[in-house]
Amino acid sequence: MKALVIDDNELVRSNVAEVLRGEGWEVCEAESAARAFELLGDEDGWELVFCDVKLSDSHEAEGYAVLRRFVEEQPEAQIVLMTGHGSAAGALDAVSSGAYDYLMKPFEVDDVLRIAQDVRRAFEKRERPGTTGELPPAPVYTSDINLVGTSAAFIEVMKMVGRVAATTLPVLITGESGTGKEVVARAIHCRSARAEGPFVAVNCGAVPSELIESELFGHVRGSFTGAERDRRGLLQEADGGTILLDEITETTPAFQVKLLRALQEGEIRRVGSNQTVRVEARVIAATNRDVEREVREGRFRQDLFYRLNAVTLHLPPLRERREDVMPLARHFAARACPSGGPISFSRDAVRALVSYDWPGNIRELENAVIRAVALCDSVVRPEDLPERVRSAGEQEAATGRGASPDTADAPQPEAVPAPEDELISLSELEGRHIARVLRHTGGNKQAAARLLGIDRTTLQRMIKRHGLDAAPAPDNGEGRPHA
Repeated sequence: MKALVIDDNELVRSNVAEVLRGEGWEVCEAESAARAFELLGDEDGWELVFCDVKLSDSHEAEGYAVLRRFVEEQPEAQIVLMTGHGSAAGALDAVSSGAYDYLMKPFEVDDVLRIAQDVRRAFEKRERPGTTGELPPAPVYTSDINLVGTSAAFIEVMKMVGRVAATTLPVLITGESGTGKEVVARAIHCRSARAEGPFVAVNCGAVPSELIESELFGHVRGSFTGAERDRRGLLQEADGGTILLDEITETTPAFQVKLLRALQEGEIRRVGSNQTVRVEARVIAATNRDVEREVREGRFRQDLFYRLNAVTLHLPPLRERREDVMPLARHFAARACPSGGPISFSRDAVRALVSYDWPGNIRELENAVIRAVALCDSVVRPEDLPERVRSAGEQEAATGRGASPDTADAPQPEAVPAPEDELISLSELEGRHIARVLRHTGGNKQAAARLLGIDRTTLQRMIKRHGLDAAPAPDNGEGRPHA
């Protein structure tokens, strides 16, 4: 089986190629998109392609141009995009455009091995008599929604979104209030074959239980007091498109029975009518509750749960993806002040924003940033933030911790806070900061390298130079070689 590795960084390119050759692959290397296109024309076909998103001979989107060209001319090839500046929107665009995977640098050798082995097994299965290949790649779309984030947890969710969007499977989205469930549902719709159809969002918890059947299924004139004319239901409005049933666990068991039948049969009966109407809409359900617990305690029907969760996406709360706090904050600040000058954040404001747990998640962060932008004079300071957020930053400062300086809008290379009259060498400052970032990541060197904006090899040299190898860290597989 043949693989192609495209990267202008010779070290990354040769490392990935070496791993693949060790697994028995025949590997070619290309340092540019132009060379990759030459090889595309010269060779019969590739089973696996690793391609950097940003190549030195062109603009940042060149990796996506390679992806589109290979998807068009060699649809059997599995393309993996690699990037040192990963984002949730990038992951979604990559996978929904036909990429097999999306790797953020620095990545592990095990990531390359896993992909190579999975692709090999898939091709071997495809060659057996009576078996079929995987689902065809989704059509190419550009970013059309605001999905801001760089954390590994959120990027993994977006990769799954890209994979399920092209299918017609029902999806269940779980997560706390304010985590962006409707935004993700819209992302699925926009990258599906139903993108030209309607997207209808229904908050089931906001509709009184006695009216939800009429709201979703519709009613005929005279079916109840106030029904002065026939009315189409929202399921029928979503025909040919997608309907989001938000807070689905707030519905009554009696309504759940009728919804299950409508989903199974693909038809509805308006309130007060004996006639059925065919409806073909993709259903995405969302909830902020533990659905399995709701089923165990008898508040949600088990058969409806199984019908809705062909694919389950769990959106992590903001406190579990703190790397995304400042990208989101800057995004909301720019949106809140579209015609004014740029909005920046002071070091203490960054500390407060990153330290706070955000029980209201992204929605609470957005409201806090909009408030701060309205009060500040182009620089957001702690006094511009709500008291609860400001208190979290003060508590973090008192314990000697704080936001990593790479999240501030101006370079402020502080490590462990020192008295103002203490002057230390640049080397000691570097060592303190690396130690603090390692504590922040729980000893995870890959995550620390990403936060510091360096590769794992450089980080390892710095750790050795400052004598930080003896620092206690959990065993999380960091001794493995990296690509």
